[in-house]
Amino acid sequence: MDNITSFSNLSLAELESLAARLGAILRAGDTIGLSGDLGAGKSTFTRALLRALGITEDIPSPTFTLVQSYETPKGAVYHADLYRLNDPRALYEIGLLDDMDANIRIVEWAEKAGGMLPDNALWLKLDFTDNTEQRNLTASFNQDWAARLKNIQ
Repeated sequence: MDNITSFSNLSLAELESLAARLGAILRAGDTIGLSGDLGAGKSTFTRALLRALGITEDIPSPTFTLVQSYETPKGAVYHADLYRLNDPRALYEIGLLDDMDANIRIVEWAEKAGGMLPDNALWLKLDFTDNTEQRNLTASFNQDWAARLKNIQ
């Protein structure tokens, strides 16, 4: 990853707003890898992003199913939670790596993918702050994402 951007002391509402703005620029083939401690806001961020993509139904965490798919105007979106993943090769079995250019993937606990996510993924790390109502977010990305992210900051 060539670029790193940080957002400090985001309220949960600001985190959700950032997710919604990111949702507006997503396109087929995009992968977002989310990492952070349990309760850091990965699911909150993902739900806000999916809402921005037009999902109105309940958005459960796919902790036990590993992946949940949604149809949006931008195409299929796969929301994965790899918290329980023991072997990254299982990503093939759950279909997360199918049709990489045609789908959008949002992957919580992405560090458990063992390097199997695409090189052009947008990596977002959420961290706690001293204020329990705020989070820090660090984004790592390539040049393609750099140009696109200018529109949401």
